[in-house]
Amino acid sequence: MKRLDGRSGHEMRPCGITPDFVGTAAGSCLISFGGTRVICTASVEEGVPPFLRGRDQGWLTAEYAMLPASTGKRKNRDGIRRDSRGVEISRLIGRSLRQAVDLKRLGERTLTIDCDVLEADGGTRTAAITGGYVALCLAVDRLIRQGALRESPISHQVAAVSCGVVNGQAVLDLDYQEDSAAQADMNFVMNGQLGLIEVQGTGEDSAFSEDDLQQMLRLAQAGIRQLMAAQREALGERAYVIEQAQTLVLASTNQHKILELQQLLGQRYQVIGMKDAGFIGEVEEKADSFVGNAVLKAEAVCAATGYLTLADDSGLEVMALGGEPGVRSARYAGTHGDDAANNALLLRNLRDEHNRSARFVSALALASPHAPTKVYLGECAGTITHAPRGSGGFGYDPVFETVDGKTFAELSQDEKNSISHRAMAMRKLIADLG
Repeated sequence: MKRLDGRSGHEMRPCGITPDFVGTAAGSCLISFGGTRVICTASVEEGVPPFLRGRDQGWLTAEYAMLPASTGKRKNRDGIRRDSRGVEISRLIGRSLRQAVDLKRLGERTLTIDCDVLEADGGTRTAAITGGYVALCLAVDRLIRQGALRESPISHQVAAVSCGVVNGQAVLDLDYQEDSAAQADMNFVMNGQLGLIEVQGTGEDSAFSEDDLQQMLRLAQAGIRQLMAAQREALGERAYVIEQAQTLVLASTNQHKILELQQLLGQRYQVIGMKDAGFIGEVEEKADSFVGNAVLKAEAVCAATGYLTLADDSGLEVMALGGEPGVRSARYAGTHGDDAANNALLLRNLRDEHNRSARFVSALALASPHAPTKVYLGECAGTITHAPRGSGGFGYDPVFETVDGKTFAELSQDEKNSISHRAMAMRKLIADLG
């Protein structure tokens, strides 16, 4: 089927995106879908609406309007009472683009996306969402370059396209004439994995079939891929803000801990040590608890680097020794990190003890530039052996026997990660991160 403008059913209208169209905006573009043209701007304000104050997150909202001459026949401007269609589309744009942003990483600031239709020839709301996303990315890039953000909170790419059934055939990207005559009219909003964010659909004169719906969905997926490629092309080098892995600094120079925590976290973050983040020196561990020391380290490194920071303070508590070595676990024998000396002293101090029960304790503190510090605790119970066993692990692993009869040093890394105190605390942290 040839359409009025000569396209086939699966073809998009020409799409153009001109970035930085409005020099005074934090981010902007002019987007065109055929004869439809929309100016999209992004503005940034410090602070959030009253209902979000104190919740340590940002907000994104949107406004949509059609300029008076956008439809040929003059359209009255919105007054005190806004046009209900404009309100509905504003909310759609806001809902859609909020899916693109990790609001907790935005900090307590508000992004407003304004979409003003210059010319309307169908698909104005989908063009507004697609162009609004580009304006959003440009605003985030500016915040990063200004130092207001350390890294991008944009977690997903978002675009939108219309589909419909015209003369009994499913077609992509309807212009105004097709939209007016369509038997079914739908709008699809998707993320970069083609997951559905929002679907709006209407059977104009009669119901449409499931087969029609499936055909429109397949057309929409193909159209979204094209639009997302156009978004990235328009952004150029500034497309780095899209799905940028969040940096997580480990407040430690202990390479064993860094490796172990990297394995536990998987690919969720770009994990680096504190030296790689530019933090040189040590944080004095002057607290009298694992929790206190973990918080001290996490907050100090987070404040210095501006990155999300994870600190671990862990150690061994032996019941017969009143909880020693405790927070002095790493320097029990006097020299920090001398594992052999620490183990030898521990075994000497327990030489005549029958009660050799002990536990490893881990406190993980997660400090954020935008939210209060959180703490996650994990424990692993066991006993102290009479002599070291095993060649793996580090610290007190060779003398700490688990309930299964093996020391930590005799376990594989995967076995240890399944039961260790640090793994217990990490599971709680990951569950909280969602």
